[in-house]
Amino acid sequence: MGVSLPGCAETHNTMPNEKLILPGATLGILGSGQLGRMFAIAAAQMGYRIHVYSPDSDSPTSQVATAQTVADYADTAALERFSSAVDVVTLEFENVPAEAIATLRRRVPVRPSGSVQHIAQNRLREKKFLQQAGIACTPFAEVTTVGGLAKAVERIGLPAVLKTAESGYDGKGQVKITTRGEAAAAWVSLGEAPAILEAWIDYQCELSMLVARSPAGQVALHGPIANEHVNHILDVSMYPLPELQPIAAEARQIAETIAEQIDLHGICCIEFFLTTGGQLLVNEIAPRPHNSGHLTIDACGTSQFQQQVRAICNAPLGSGEAVSAAAMVNLLGDLWQQGEPAWHRVLADPRVRLHLYGKAEPRPGRKMGHLTVLGTTATEAAECALEARRLLTSATP
Repeated sequence: MGVSLPGCAETHNTMPNEKLILPGATLGILGSGQLGRMFAIAAAQMGYRIHVYSPDSDSPTSQVATAQTVADYADTAALERFSSAVDVVTLEFENVPAEAIATLRRRVPVRPSGSVQHIAQNRLREKKFLQQAGIACTPFAEVTTVGGLAKAVERIGLPAVLKTAESGYDGKGQVKITTRGEAAAAWVSLGEAPAILEAWIDYQCELSMLVARSPAGQVALHGPIANEHVNHILDVSMYPLPELQPIAAEARQIAETIAEQIDLHGICCIEFFLTTGGQLLVNEIAPRPHNSGHLTIDACGTSQFQQQVRAICNAPLGSGEAVSAAAMVNLLGDLWQQGEPAWHRVLADPRVRLHLYGKAEPRPGRKMGHLTVLGTTATEAAECALEARRLLTSATP
């Protein structure tokens, strides 16, 4: 049984005599971005059909799904029709309205459960869950007023990061505060919305763990994966990295503990800071596949998306061990500023795997695809991947 939280009546999504959902069944997914697309591709390879539900029509997931429902998440009638057409439902992002999940659960299993989403949708609830579970996380304070922010600054110290409690990602909804004089302006810049103030962490590395857990209670892990960010957006991921081996067992144990405490059915990413003092601090929980895990498609016997399929279907989980060292680099919309990237250059390199997401409109900062490179070491693979990305916009013929 997982940790209970105030205001969260549903603590699990377990149903009596959970059964294996066999290939040939239809898997429903809420959300239609690149995570849903890669999930659908993995599911199709395993013999499943995919029905996507999203307000968007020509989406990355709909391009590869078997069926789609285009409707708002508040459309109860559409949700009920969707639930009658699928055998299980999963999610590609954590901010699906709770009411939509509750509507679906009346007819079909939803994995992960609404209680897991409830924790992940709000940074304050997430931090309190971690505290209650006895898991070290970044020091924080709740902020609901500008006066409360001033008190939080006194308590947490500076520099610190003010983050909206809800709806922030890739650096959105957060601002760094370095002096007391910046606090009021930071509060206004975030719309005076409920927030948390987090201590600024001096870290030597950012890393992630992917943990999958089935309704039968089987657990499988990928990681730790080393991550580097640019402008708050993931830029490079590497796996496995020998430098992380000393903390690997601890990171895996924390990930497994979180999965059990939230009664996870599906896959979840745990993001960590490794401090300069060698301590692991949990930064965020994302109950879905994660950008840092995209390299598992090419580097592991079982990718994060195959693992997601297995977990929600109560099938035996695969191994998250790497069959080759690998690195991934993101392809953002910025690469299109001078025209279409020179895809022939990466396609001509047998070491490079190109993954594009089918998005029609490239915009600065928008994730349009990624490159994965396999190598003797993850560091060598990262150097190759970065050079391949550079060649996409190079003037060299």
